Amino acid sequence: MKKLISILSILLFIGAISANAQCCSGSAKGGPSAPADGCAVTPQSSEVKAYYFHATKRCVTCEAVEKVAKETIEENYKGKVTFESINREKEKDNPLVKKYKISGQTLLLVKGDKMVDLTSAGFMNARTKPEKFEKRLKSEIDAML
Repeated sequence: MKKLISILSILLFIGAISANAQCCSGSAKGGPSAPADGCAVTPQSSEVKAYYFHATKRCVTCEAVEKVAKETIEENYKGKVTFESINREKEKDNPLVKKYKISGQTLLLVKGDKMVDLTSAGFMNARTKPEKFEKRLKSEIDAML
């Protein structure tokens, strides 16, 4: 029984390493990779970009995330950081929707191969504690600049 468990453990370990190697080798060759998969995003630029992906119908919180993010970036980083709002339902063929495998409301900061997902922070704070969300957003942007 111990031998069977050892063999299964080794196979699981080898499978995990193999999957990670395939994933990251694809992104190194310029192929798309999902943000949640742990692999680097293909470097394309040295500028910081903020992308807010949303649906056609939006709740008050969804709108607050966009409003706070856009205003914070325009007021503090004009010319240094770009903000783009993308309707993922109307723009299903948008290369960014495909590249980041977006399926829900998502706020991303991207600079070359570095990406920060601020979706949770935005949805937890943009409506009720916008100053807290703004502080986190600025902190992440400052670290990328």
